[in-house]
Amino acid sequence: MKVRSVTCFFDPRSSQAYRHLDTLSALARDAVTLYGSAGIEVQTTRLATVPFPLLYQTEDLSAAVHLAQTLEADAAERGFTYLSLGPALPAYPASFDLVVPILEATKNVFLTGMIATPAEGLSLPAARACARIITQAVGLEPEGFANLRFAALANLNAHGPFFPGSFHAGERPGFALAVECADLVLDAFRKAPNLAESRQRLVTVLEDQASALTARAVHLAQQYNLDFYGIDFSPAPYPQDWCSLGAAIEQLGPTALGLSGSLAAAAFVADSLDRGRWLKVGFNGLMLPVLEDSRLAKRAAEGTLTLKDLLLYSAVCGCGLDTVPLPGDATEEQITGVLLDMGALALRLNKPLVARLMPIPGKAASDATGFDFEFFANSRVLALDAAPLQRGLTGDETLSIKPRGS
Repeated sequence: MKVRSVTCFFDPRSSQAYRHLDTLSALARDAVTLYGSAGIEVQTTRLATVPFPLLYQTEDLSAAVHLAQTLEADAAERGFTYLSLGPALPAYPASFDLVVPILEATKNVFLTGMIATPAEGLSLPAARACARIITQAVGLEPEGFANLRFAALANLNAHGPFFPGSFHAGERPGFALAVECADLVLDAFRKAPNLAESRQRLVTVLEDQASALTARAVHLAQQYNLDFYGIDFSPAPYPQDWCSLGAAIEQLGPTALGLSGSLAAAAFVADSLDRGRWLKVGFNGLMLPVLEDSRLAKRAAEGTLTLKDLLLYSAVCGCGLDTVPLPGDATEEQITGVLLDMGALALRLNKPLVARLMPIPGKAASDATGFDFEFFANSRVLALDAAPLQRGLTGDETLSIKPRGS
């Protein structure tokens, strides 16, 4: 287990913004030292702001790009590896048009687009805008890599520590912890003789680790007079078999993730996470990023794991569609359908979901990927079974979708 990120949150609009930023920087440095002395590696420290449309007039492209570059430099100067400027918002339609220019003008800035919230519903224009961003970003960096820094969000709350979905709610500055712990899940299941023991082992080890993480986080929060929002124990993987959530799920029974029985196993893992007791923030759900998990990448390459499978597993408390390799010629219309499905699922089940889709230029379905990146396992491009929508879903409405039973 490692701390994937100590993610700090602040509001650049505050009259004390830079004082808060310096305080968060000091906390992040101390967190690395404090956790390191306990044998817990902190991989990155990250910074997230309030949604960027709240920071300036969204029609002013040059001001938006300049501020993004300034905040990126401010974050880097204080030791933060990455910066999230939060989501474009349906209430500010022009904010979606700023995402691609900001991605193009920065290197370590993440942005998102909100397409669905319980209060406002599922925005058809916002879903189309996010699909347009994804297709336009394909050519910004080699192998479509700019889309690693963008995702569509549905029903996601503030203060989740996993990028790219992190954003601040404009309250006091604070921090949260994102944990890489797929290895703990795999180890718990591998050593257990049955499902009951698998669950007990997993819950126990996560609660033990949460206790150690929380005690130190509370100490830091008190020392710096900042808010500690909690821990996201979504079992983030590392692209080797010893830290694969896909391998952990297969320990429960499915011979290959994607075959029948996989949904039951996925639900079992998500239910076990729900039973754990710690201060939770973010997803605390099933994290299945295709290119970041060696077993997922392998099953996708073999053809047993599809885009529709991943969406299906999201229905039992997955985190959504993450680092999914798609054909480079995927169209805005095709991707819109995928995002609408995800947004409807998030609202109907009242759960947070994210779609980080990665069309790869020059690649078609079943082509091998060729990433040279430490945090990716190579796979094959997944087929996109989608066609342009017709009639009602092509309009400019916002769909009111209430959770079942509400």
